[in-house]
Amino acid sequence: MSELTIYALRIGFTIALWLFVVAVLLILRGDLFGTTVLSRGSKPDPRREQRPTADPSQAASLRTEPAPTTTVLVVTAGNLRGTTLTLGATPVLIGRAPECTLVLDDDYASNRHARVYQRDDEWFVEDLGSTNGTLLSGRKIEGSAPFKPGAQVRIGRTVIELRRGPR
Repeated sequence: MSELTIYALRIGFTIALWLFVVAVLLILRGDLFGTTVLSRGSKPDPRREQRPTADPSQAASLRTEPAPTTTVLVVTAGNLRGTTLTLGATPVLIGRAPECTLVLDDDYASNRHARVYQRDDEWFVEDLGSTNGTLLSGRKIEGSAPFKPGAQVRIGRTVIELRRGPR
């Protein structure tokens, strides 16, 4: 073999070795620091707050209406304990994948583990074929099940509770 061929092989081998080292470091970095959680909530605009009306008849009618309620998911155990997510018309996807609404940093959660959605003014939780399953109030669910306020869903080490409260 010529000296030029040997030199080209040495450089090619060195480049391949460095690419391997960089790939290993990127994988280790991802395992050590986990998935980046993006904030998807929007802060309320203080300029859009409703001012009290000066008309007494309108004020009386406002007092007689019941206060609207919101439904929230509260993480009560796990790495994200204390996280609150206000539920709306769109379903909430829970899992380890970055595109999920609630991204869990839990080894026992699947990428797309479960989904919380509303149908006919009732909330449901659905297991999306996860490896380790989804527990609703201590029972493993297959498919979807009604998710009542106060009930808890366990996904790996993470416990999520459905709560209703005033706005």
